[in-house]
Amino acid sequence: MQQEIPRWLRLDEAGGRPPFEQIKQAILSAANSGSAAVGTRLPSVRALAAHFGIAANTVARAYRELEQAGVVETRGRAGTVITAGGDDARRRVGDAAAEFAAVVQSAGLSEADAVAFVRAALRRA
Repeated sequence: MQQEIPRWLRLDEAGGRPPFEQIKQAILSAANSGSAAVGTRLPSVRALAAHFGIAANTVARAYRELEQAGVVETRGRAGTVITAGGDDARRRVGDAAAEFAAVVQSAGLSEADAVAFVRAALRRA
């Protein structure tokens, strides 16, 4: 039986962003918006790769990065599920921002410098 791919999980082949980034962002957006609630089971790596016609490693990278961020959890044969929703993700980002602000202040950097660092990091992410 073929696994169904959620409507919110799409790739824009003309967009220019790598597929793993698009997959990662789509899952993050769905988790944050509630389109994919905590506990939602994601398609298997192989099913998603076959659906999009991309390498399984590409999907695995997106899932791995989301797992490292605490957004999903891989449960062996039970698959990969969403473990953090919008409120939890926002709390983690707020905590990270507070920690970053403390580092910026202790280093004596300006707000403009701090924002420049964040923009550069987001471009690399």
